[in-house]
Amino acid sequence: MVADAGRELVDVVDDQDRVVAVVPRRRMRAERLRHRAVFIMVTSGEGRLLVHRRSDAKDLWPGWWDVAVGGVVASGETYDEAARRELAEEVGIADPALAVTPLGGGAYTDDDVALIGRCYAAVWDGPLHFADGEVTEARLVTRTEYELLRREVPFLPDSLALLGDHIERFWAGERPGTSAGPPLPPVTTA
Repeated sequence: MVADAGRELVDVVDDQDRVVAVVPRRRMRAERLRHRAVFIMVTSGEGRLLVHRRSDAKDLWPGWWDVAVGGVVASGETYDEAARRELAEEVGIADPALAVTPLGGGAYTDDDVALIGRCYAAVWDGPLHFADGEVTEARLVTRTEYELLRREVPFLPDSLALLGDHIERFWAGERPGTSAGPPLPPVTTA
């Protein structure tokens, strides 16, 4: 599935998240057009965070590690639909009863990408599988393991920017859907 990703259609959006064009993903990447994306923080019931290494065939940041399951929202797809699709495609979580909790979101822009993202959280203790080839390795890590890995390998900057505060809240013992309170305000990184 990674090889055909360049042909997928993507909604290009303005800074208010209104669709202004529909283009192939390849063009969106080449021209660094603002698009929609989802970021799902997956944790275990034991308080571990799922981190994974992206395939070397990815069109952006190949081989880097990520704190979020997720990706580009397809043209005409809702954020919620994209979150469930990405969970199924990337790590094999396709349980329709799984609670996928919205956390908020925001804009992220750097030299490689411009996007508006929505963040989610899900707790999963079942098996994982990487059928589509986008993920090559995954680990459920403790806070100490996470901090050590962050010093050793590159992690996706958009996921860290949009989910970083949520991850810190998670390590502090807050769980989405419990006492975490309202979602954090949007994040904008330039």
